[in-house]
Amino acid sequence: MSRYGRRKPPRIVIAGAGIGGLTTALSLHAAGLDDVVILESCPKMRAVGAGINLQPAAVRELTELGLAQALDEVAVATTRLQYHHRYGGLIWSEARGRAAGYRWPQYSVHRARLQDLLLAAVRQRLGPDVLLTGRRLVRYEQDRIPGGPRVRAYVAGESEPFGCDLLIGADGINSTVRAAMYPDEGPPLHNGISMWRGVTQGPPFLDGRTMVILGCNSRVKAVVYAVSRPDRAGRSLLNWVVESRTGTGLGTGTDPGSGTAPGTGSDAERYAAEPPAGADWDRTVPPEDVLAHIDGWRSDFLDLHGIVAAAPRIGLYPMIDRDPLPSWTDGRAVLLGDAAHPVYPTGSNGASQAVVDARVLAYELARHDVDEALSRYEAARRPHTTSLLAAHRRLEPDPLLRQVEALAPNGFLDIRHVLPADRLDGIKSCTRQVTGTDAAELNARTSWSVLV
Repeated sequence: MSRYGRRKPPRIVIAGAGIGGLTTALSLHAAGLDDVVILESCPKMRAVGAGINLQPAAVRELTELGLAQALDEVAVATTRLQYHHRYGGLIWSEARGRAAGYRWPQYSVHRARLQDLLLAAVRQRLGPDVLLTGRRLVRYEQDRIPGGPRVRAYVAGESEPFGCDLLIGADGINSTVRAAMYPDEGPPLHNGISMWRGVTQGPPFLDGRTMVILGCNSRVKAVVYAVSRPDRAGRSLLNWVVESRTGTGLGTGTDPGSGTAPGTGSDAERYAAEPPAGADWDRTVPPEDVLAHIDGWRSDFLDLHGIVAAAPRIGLYPMIDRDPLPSWTDGRAVLLGDAAHPVYPTGSNGASQAVVDARVLAYELARHDVDEALSRYEAARRPHTTSLLAAHRRLEPDPLLRQVEALAPNGFLDIRHVLPADRLDGIKSCTRQVTGTDAAELNARTSWSVLV
C-alpha cells in the first residue's frame, strides 16, 4: 500500500521518454504516484532503432503492469539461443524464456514497436499531456527552501524551470542529468568494436524463434533474430548485427568494483574515449561495407549475405559503455537505465535492466519517503548492475567463439570432434552470466507491485 494515503504525493519529473522513462511513468502510476511529467528532447516521437531483447525479468515487470497481451502481439517469444561457426557448424544450443523454466517468456521485439506500446499506455493511463516533447533538459538546481520544490529542471529556450520533488534522469548514455552530477566524466568509452545494424524483411529461419550468434573469429561476429511473426507472405522482420574489431581500446576501464568516480582514472586505466574516425550514432553505410567483414561465410539455414544486402538502411555504431558510478543520487535527482549503467549490447540486457530499475524505484517511492526510497533503490540496483557491467566487458570478444576458432579454423561437422563432451557441458553459454537472474530466483521472488 502507498505510504502517502490522503497526503499529496511527490511531484516527479522524468527526463527522457525512452523505454526506461516510459516504464518509470507507468510504474509510478501503478504505485499510486500520478503527479508525473516526462520531458523529451525530440520534438516529435518517431519510430527509430532496431531489435532488442527483453529478458524474463523485464517481461515479468511489464506483465505486472498489464502489458502482457499487447507485448505478445508485437514481439516474438524467443525459445532458443544457438552459437554457430561462420561455416555453419552448430557449437551450442540452449533453451530460453519459458523453455528454460522461467514463468515468463523472453521476447525479441523492434525497439520502436515497444516504445509505441509503452507510449500508448502512458497516454491512456496518465493522460495525453503527461509527455512534453521538444523539451531538452540543460541543467537542474537543488532548491532547499522549506515547502518549495526540491529540484528545478531547466529546459532549452524556456526561462521558467519545472519544479519538482524528484528528478529522474532516464535520458540515456549521454545523460544531461549524469553530466551535471559528474561534470568531469567525459564521453562514453569505446572498446574498439564497431557494429553494423539493420532490420531486413525476409523468410524466418530455423523455428522462427531462435537467436543465432555466428562467428568463431576473434575479430568478427554476427547476431540474427526475428522481431516479428511471419506476415501473410511468410516474411518476418529479421534484426541483425555484425560486429568487428576495427580499433584498439586502452585497457579495460576502471575496475567496476572499485567505486572510483568517473573521470579520475589515468588514460592507461580507461578505454579509448573517442570512437573510431567516422563512427557516429546515426551514420548510414552501404551494404558493401558490411559484406566485406563476412566474406566467405556460409550456412545452410540462413542467408546472412542476402539479409545484409537487402536491408533498407544500415547504421554504423561504436560499441561503448561507461564506468560504474559511486552513486546514482544527487539530493533529489537520481539516475535510471542507460543514464545510470550503460552496458554493451552483447548480453541483450540493457533495456531489460532499465525496466527493472523503473519498477524498483516506483516500489520504493510508494513505500518510503523520497530520500529513503532513493537510498533503497540504489542499494538494490547499483551493486547488481555494476556486476553486470563487468560481466559484459568480460564477454567481448566471446571466449567461446575464439576457443572453437583456434581448434577448428576451417569448420567442422560435429562439435564433439572439436571439444570433448565434458567441456561442452561446462560451457552453459557465456551469455548466462549477463542476464542477471536465473529461473528459480526470478520465479520465487515476491512481486514489486504496490496495492493502492
